[in-house]
Amino acid sequence: MANELRFQVVGEAFKKKPLDVKAPSERPCEYFGRKVFNREKMYKYLPKDIYEKMVDVMENGAQLDRTVADAVAVGMMQWAKEQGVTHYTHWFQPLTEGTAEKHDSFIEHDDKAAIEREQNGACSDSAEHEQARTKFKGGMIEEFSGKLLVQQEPDASSFPSGGIRSTFEARGYSAWDPTSPVFIIDDTLIIPTVFISYSGESLDYKAPLLRALKAVNVAATEVCHYFDPTVKKVTSNLGWEQEYFLVDEGLYAARPDLLLTGRTLMGHDSAKNQQMDDHYFGSIPERVAAFMRELEIVALELGIPCKTRHNEVAPNQFELAPIFEETNLAVDHNMLLMSVMKRVARKHGFRVLLHEKPFAGINGSGKHNNWSLSTDNGILLHAPGKTAEQNLRFATFIVETLMGVYRHNGLLKASIMSATNAHRLGANEAPPAIISSFLGRQVSELLDHIERADKDDILSMAGKQGMKMDIPEIPELLIDNTDRNRTSPFAFTGNRFEFRAVGSEANCASAMITLNAAVAEALVDFKKRVDKKISEYSEKPEFSEGSGHNPVYHAIIDVLREDIKTCKPIRFDGNGYSDEWKEEAARRGLDVETSCPIIFERYLDGISIAMFESLGVMTRKELEARNEVKWETYTKKIQIEARVLGDLSMNHIIPVATSYQSALLKNVERMTAAFPAEKAAALNARNLKLIEEIGQRTATIETKVEELVAARKVANKLEDEHKKAIAYHDTIAPMFDTIRYQIDKLELIVDDALWPLPKYRELLFIR
Repeated sequence: MANELRFQVVGEAFKKKPLDVKAPSERPCEYFGRKVFNREKMYKYLPKDIYEKMVDVMENGAQLDRTVADAVAVGMMQWAKEQGVTHYTHWFQPLTEGTAEKHDSFIEHDDKAAIEREQNGACSDSAEHEQARTKFKGGMIEEFSGKLLVQQEPDASSFPSGGIRSTFEARGYSAWDPTSPVFIIDDTLIIPTVFISYSGESLDYKAPLLRALKAVNVAATEVCHYFDPTVKKVTSNLGWEQEYFLVDEGLYAARPDLLLTGRTLMGHDSAKNQQMDDHYFGSIPERVAAFMRELEIVALELGIPCKTRHNEVAPNQFELAPIFEETNLAVDHNMLLMSVMKRVARKHGFRVLLHEKPFAGINGSGKHNNWSLSTDNGILLHAPGKTAEQNLRFATFIVETLMGVYRHNGLLKASIMSATNAHRLGANEAPPAIISSFLGRQVSELLDHIERADKDDILSMAGKQGMKMDIPEIPELLIDNTDRNRTSPFAFTGNRFEFRAVGSEANCASAMITLNAAVAEALVDFKKRVDKKISEYSEKPEFSEGSGHNPVYHAIIDVLREDIKTCKPIRFDGNGYSDEWKEEAARRGLDVETSCPIIFERYLDGISIAMFESLGVMTRKELEARNEVKWETYTKKIQIEARVLGDLSMNHIIPVATSYQSALLKNVERMTAAFPAEKAAALNARNLKLIEEIGQRTATIETKVEELVAARKVANKLEDEHKKAIAYHDTIAPMFDTIRYQIDKLELIVDDALWPLPKYRELLFIR
């Protein structure tokens, strides 16, 4: 019986004790990166010249020579074998929000190896070769070459490609990304790779991310040269904050909706949810603390720099955050962590919920992306400085970031939108589905001053003293110069921007591809216009050599003032939840669309395609393919939820409700037989009311489920994925709330002993 299962798993969950986690004898700093082929391992296992070439590849993007790859493979395999590794895999990030891997062992037939050695000239003569064949034929050896390290053909034809690959043209290639270190999990050497089609189009998130990071590096470095010609490289940094829920695995298994969709499709609020805020930053429950300890040990060994852990606002909601890293590595680490979290949670009797909104009526889970740019000589470009020149640079990168966000605010929303994140945005402290930027009072006043003040009041030159800016408050800016606006999707937080709209189960790369590309485009355009003005100023007598006037700074101020005015609509420091803001945002020309399938269309806008193609990040063909995948994924998720909701409604909820209704009817019959008519009528009044209410609610559920099935059949006939996704959004998804409302009301009146599914009070408060 379903209700018996519920009480059984509830009882078992209460009895569970925290596991004893045995920590390493060393301090965390000593075992950090133990399972990573990092620079320390490279220095130990690679020849010096190969090590130096690898550093050049990682730091400067030098071409990876095949001979270098062969030498690296030898050292890498030696280290891996010492760690007990028997297999290797190319680890990539397909368009499924997850990761993929196919494991191959190191073993090869020894006669095959002998033949290959002869072909490569390793055997001096045929006699030696024949001796090798005779000696080793029929045995096995372990080998790992540069060829296997650098490239594989995993096929992986069943992953979504948006039409780039046909079934009969299924080749897909994975290629090593040497900028992200190789690591070990269990007995397998994990090699981070990109995943591309036979014809070269990207089929993953990593390839376009690397291109976007290259674009912002080039564009930002050139702009930095206005202020410091010694800058050689600009790095994009990312610090993500991973929120998640933990649910006892027994309770999880007893909820088919959680099992199949990642969220509860029904469930009435608990009498107590998060109203008291007593879970937030509270003492971490013992079982959870044990899970966190083991998770951190595993993560640190894998080189993930875990820094913060705490209870979040909602019951059974938690957060883990690392120290910021280079964006590509940070994305890899987040994808790895989500996988590791699930494995460790199972050991502790939990299931991790990464869905953005697993429970209605309480906080959802996000993955705030703290993003910034820094130079190779240690300057944070979004941090205020101590001199006027440094703060002009600060203003430049703040404004051009805002320009990128403003020009592509709809595209940035598309980059974080999904069927799951749509439930979270705009609800319970999550930012709204309108992209805006909160800057805080000091930075806003700085930009307003630059925009309004006379240029001669802003800039003046005094011989070798350099530039002076008549904005006295700028040098006094502090690192934490802003409060935090929790309703802002893109808030400035002192020395970085926090992109708060990213969903908890998303691949950060999606948002980072768009954000870095948008800022790169803005910086390219900024430099083009500044250079033009510098040329114009240089021809004027007042800017002649020795005049004391620097055409560069004057040109920068001119362009900044133009851009401050242009991007002003994206700046908003108020309440993003208010209806007034929605109306105001529309008047400002910001994207206020809320339909997920329509929001995805922003990828195919002319301005979006032009940006991605001009920077070499993605082609029109790749963008069109990705949108096909997005629309198809959206449809499938809503389709699965509809099927699960229909099944639970008809096969779990209605039978239980009608069973309780029958029990009430029998009670009415007995009361009528036992008491005089008038007294029986009075005693039966409540039961009769409940019987009628159950009948009405179950009838409504049955009708709506039938309508849901009929609507799905109509939508499924559409061959165009875009139209099908819109149909699912417009005609099917809205029915969920109607059905859920009736079920949640039944939960309140049906005998608790009969209710088949673990309730919110059990899912959220058993720890």
